[in-house]
Amino acid sequence: MSWSRLVPTKKGTVGSVAIAPSLLSADFSRLGEEVRAVEKAGADLLHLDVMDGHFVPNLTFGPMLIKAVRKLTDLPLDTHLMIENPEKYIRQFAKAGSDIITIHIEASADIRRDLRMIREIGKNAGLTLNPDTPLEKITEYFDDIDLILVMSVFPGFAGQSFMPEVLSKVEQAKELRKVKGLDIAIEIDGGIDPETSKQARAAGVDIMVAGSAIFGSSDYKDTIHKLRG
Repeated sequence: MSWSRLVPTKKGTVGSVAIAPSLLSADFSRLGEEVRAVEKAGADLLHLDVMDGHFVPNLTFGPMLIKAVRKLTDLPLDTHLMIENPEKYIRQFAKAGSDIITIHIEASADIRRDLRMIREIGKNAGLTLNPDTPLEKITEYFDDIDLILVMSVFPGFAGQSFMPEVLSKVEQAKELRKVKGLDIAIEIDGGIDPETSKQARAAGVDIMVAGSAIFGSSDYKDTIHKLRG
């Protein structure tokens, strides 16, 4: 499957999607416990949302947090850079322990340069689409990426509902991937819960990011099982 080389520690069964708990929704006062809990519950990778307060109206964390999480787990770290001028920080996040580094098509002045930089330093390169950005904007970069991240909410704003209209981009990406014969994982992030995950799975996603649905639940293992379907 398209996520298999990105998620070598895959715990799910063949044919299922990979689940990436978003640590932004975890209890940071006991981060180590939270990381170990989702790992034990069956998480396949960990998603880390990096926001700079400029590209998106929120500020989260930087490479030091990635470095701390890297010491806590062997799960792949999926680092989503919601920042301007990502080329200035890619090497720092790679050195900190990120396995996948994803940038926004809307935030980079030279997409191909930045994607190739990620790959040249031995990391997997991802490219993100905001809900109002058409898939056509990134098709020329398919040969330079390992992952497409389709946002199903606008990044940086809390409390938004899942936007089902973006699923057409998932379906288009899946078809283009097949036509081009490329091994690209398709990931979705935003408003994913046990109900919306059904729509995402039907559209053909490989990896689902979920934050509050997992960390806000009383049983992480059961929630991950429901998300995986």
